[in-house]
Amino acid sequence: MHYPWWHVPFLTSPMLIAIVAVLHVIVSHYAVGGGLFLAVETGYAYRARNHQYLDYLKEHAWFFILVTVVFGAISGVGIWWTIGLASPLATETLIHAFVFGWAMEYVTFIVEIASAFIFYYYWERLDAKTHQAIAWIYAVSAWMSLVLITGITSFMLNPGTWPENHNFWAGFFNPQFAPQVLARTGGAFLLSSLYVYLHASFKVKDHDLLNLIARRSARPALWGAILIVVGGLGWYIFLPASAKAALSAASALNVLMVVIFVVTAAVFVMLYLGPYRHPGWISPGFGILFLSLGFTATATGEYIREAVRKPYIIYNVVMGNQVLPEEIPELRAKGILEGGSWTKALVASHYPQLIHEGKVDASRLSKLPEVDQLRLGQVLFQYSCNNCHAVDGGFSPVDHLIRGWTPEMIRMAVKQPETLLFFMPPWAGTPEEAELLAKYLVSIAPPHPGGMDYGDQGYVE
Repeated sequence: MHYPWWHVPFLTSPMLIAIVAVLHVIVSHYAVGGGLFLAVETGYAYRARNHQYLDYLKEHAWFFILVTVVFGAISGVGIWWTIGLASPLATETLIHAFVFGWAMEYVTFIVEIASAFIFYYYWERLDAKTHQAIAWIYAVSAWMSLVLITGITSFMLNPGTWPENHNFWAGFFNPQFAPQVLARTGGAFLLSSLYVYLHASFKVKDHDLLNLIARRSARPALWGAILIVVGGLGWYIFLPASAKAALSAASALNVLMVVIFVVTAAVFVMLYLGPYRHPGWISPGFGILFLSLGFTATATGEYIREAVRKPYIIYNVVMGNQVLPEEIPELRAKGILEGGSWTKALVASHYPQLIHEGKVDASRLSKLPEVDQLRLGQVLFQYSCNNCHAVDGGFSPVDHLIRGWTPEMIRMAVKQPETLLFFMPPWAGTPEEAELLAKYLVSIAPPHPGGMDYGDQGYVE
């Protein structure tokens, strides 16, 4: 009710967030793990006086900066753009709750960018000791960035005691913090090795050098797979009750959970038998397959993390329909159309006859022509349902979900959605507004697939 709704047809705006976020995560993890790889391996190459390896590392550093700094920075801005439009109340809450955390993140980001460019563009101008120091400055700041962002994003799934005391550290070191830091650090190790394999398999022609890269990159990848499993188990243990219930109730999410562990286990075995024990296996095809498996596991994990948070955007803090839980009783009394600045402005502009003593009079809604009732019903759908459902087609389309439902079933679902499915937010409007939303849903509900349609009183042939 605090902000206007950003309507994204077919896809829905939260799914757009998910797409941009996943693309960013598979690169940002490389930014962390790849930084550690360059810091460790540059030091090794200097100590071993392996100039051939140093030449490769410089070439890899260019690829690393191109992917992480250029694409990573653009996609990071894209996340802010999409969440600011699609989930403005949740974004506002995160900014206010973690001002100090965001400030620290911006500092680490500046340090990352500066040290990355110094590391690459001053490669042959700095002495070995200084060059290694710059590499480690980047690696540490990149990992600290991961820690800071993880503290904030894990807060969204389980804020701990923050809703009671609004303490920064209580929110940051929430029950999900440690498991997700472990899992994301492991993901950074694993993904960075897979990026290295892909790049090296295309760029390195010397067989001995390729074997060296394969062996040295296998160990952090193996440790990364272990950390992912340990962190994933901790993530499940510290899920809130409703998140565990949502996970148990959705067969697709259970399948995806299995996919993550199976893919991670498969990659672990292939890494051990391949690059670790038999480094000669590395080839472009092998590199593409490995990185594709890494992308699959990462994207699946991000999807599950988002899916189990319902009915909240921030657990116990912001509901999925962009309403604070404590605002629901007030909105039920005065209505969504009256309670939202943008909805009230729309009503005042197009339906002034509904305004009485400066307020939207919900009792007058039923006197509107049918076409106007349906139009306002569509507005109510956008503000109450579109955060999770497209209208027709696309992501979780509501028309297909209510196919064949009777009008009475639809009215019940509108008035008490949380009793129909516990991971849906409760209705936050007046009974008159619920009737308008129900009429709109009835108007878009497809007929029963068996050829039956429904009238107001029941079945009609």
